[in-house]
Amino acid sequence: MSVEFIGYVGHFNSSETMRRTGLAIDPGYIATVAKAHEHVDFDRVLIAFNSTSAESILVGQHIASVTERLGLMIAHRPGFTAPTLAARQLATLDHLSQGRAAVHIITGGNDVELAQDGDHLTKSERYARTGEYLDIVRQEWTSTTPFDYAGKYYQVERGFGDLKPYNPSGIPVYFGGASEGAIAVAGKHADVYALWGETYDQVRSLVAQIRAAAAPFGRQPRFSLSLRPVLADTEDKAWAKADDILAQAKALRASGGSGRSPNNAREVTQQPANEGSRRLLAAAAQGARVDKRLWTGIAALTGAQGNSTGLVGTPDQVAESMLDYYDLGITTFLIRGFDPLVDAIQYGRELLPRVRKLVAARDGIASLAHAAE
Repeated sequence: MSVEFIGYVGHFNSSETMRRTGLAIDPGYIATVAKAHEHVDFDRVLIAFNSTSAESILVGQHIASVTERLGLMIAHRPGFTAPTLAARQLATLDHLSQGRAAVHIITGGNDVELAQDGDHLTKSERYARTGEYLDIVRQEWTSTTPFDYAGKYYQVERGFGDLKPYNPSGIPVYFGGASEGAIAVAGKHADVYALWGETYDQVRSLVAQIRAAAAPFGRQPRFSLSLRPVLADTEDKAWAKADDILAQAKALRASGGSGRSPNNAREVTQQPANEGSRRLLAAAAQGARVDKRLWTGIAALTGAQGNSTGLVGTPDQVAESMLDYYDLGITTFLIRGFDPLVDAIQYGRELLPRVRKLVAARDGIASLAHAAE
């Protein structure tokens, strides 16, 4: 099975170690980082969303306009746009980009952040709403005749999407969330289920849960893992680099934070409000270095606010660790660095080719074994 690499294009230059300067959107920076990802052969890039950020679909359209092949992964939160309209917005982007659109459904686990957009449902209610939302989105994308939908949160009469996705296979739906409610929705709707960078045991367990949730629907989702690789010529240099990144992050937090979104609840709440963050903190509780080379330092520092664990080592060592995750069922890797542009170029030159080569060799061995049976 082929492996997919997703990068990250922020709305401006910032990270846990780099303070934002300027406005909340930098079109020139977005274009530069998107072109760099395309040049070094990433498959897609994630365009993020939160309750105070620039709008992700519009940023995705800007990226599509300055690239030719790069796929888009639009982070999208259900509940603030009618699902019928969201389906048509995404289908429109898919056509304008000639089939490059995908959507990453992020229901949201932080009650304080959701309230910033006027959403006061409980987390379980939000996931129930997400299930209805995706029911309708998929019908807009696939129904050849008008449809009715009667749910708790949405009621549609004679809904119909005149514009279907660009490709017959449709627009891929990536889905994140590790709570009980999230897993139920993922089983029904996720084409790709997204995990953060957890331990081997945690990944093995969650992959099994999602497969079990998908089985009643006759579905076989793929799996994505999010990581922050730290690379250097030697293992010692790589760990020294990780230590330096952690020191920079501590210093930045002590001086007021990254400024990525200073009024966003995710920047100011201290305790993790979602199951994914709690899982990362459980990994961090095992130590700063877990399994072969999983680094939990930034997750422990930040309360695991998002993609915050990494793999540390030489390009060969990190590629081999990623192959371990591939053997557990991971076929997509969402990777981003702490110096976003510089690190993306390094990943494309030093890491992506190595992982693709290892995966091709692993698949070749599996094919030979299958043929010999």
